[in-house]
Amino acid sequence: MMDPAKTGLLLRSLRLERGLTQRQVAERLHLSDRTVSKWERGQGCPDVGLLPALSAVFGVNIDALLAGDLAPNRADGGNMRRLTFYHCPTCGNHLTATGRTELSCCGRRLEPLTAQPADDAHRLTLTPDDGELYVAFSHPMEKDHYLSFIAVVGWERMLMVRLYPEQGGEVRLPARKPGTKLYFYCTQHGLFVQ
Repeated sequence: MMDPAKTGLLLRSLRLERGLTQRQVAERLHLSDRTVSKWERGQGCPDVGLLPALSAVFGVNIDALLAGDLAPNRADGGNMRRLTFYHCPTCGNHLTATGRTELSCCGRRLEPLTAQPADDAHRLTLTPDDGELYVAFSHPMEKDHYLSFIAVVGWERMLMVRLYPEQGGEVRLPARKPGTKLYFYCTQHGLFVQ
């Protein structure tokens, strides 16, 4: 349930942050500026049907509008040790984050993936070769079942190589340093780490 006072303060701060007047916000929503003023003074809340339009105007997600708070992350700058992978089941996008976040794609909230240890069916063969790492795999690379990426993750950086169906079962990556991990995603069985 929306708290009118918290929601009002949030809407006002978002409006000012974007340098908009109440009238400009009202025009974008096809409302009167008195309605926007009423919200900002905590004397009412926007109708739930207006939340997608408010989200678009202010560039925040609907959950933040409902909560009346943006809940900023701690200023830790992210950390590769906390790297999290996300996968959109609709379009196949792969996203990563190094700090606490909420990601969405194709209109749905994405949940962080949990990496499982590589098994016999999902194992990469690693061979150092002339300053690079030659990675081979026997995993199927068919339209409905393939590895869609391999990522090498170190302390300070990550390199993700996108793979496609009918591609050969090999890729070259920069040489691994101590402490790096290889992550890869199977379109049927999820995220693996080796």
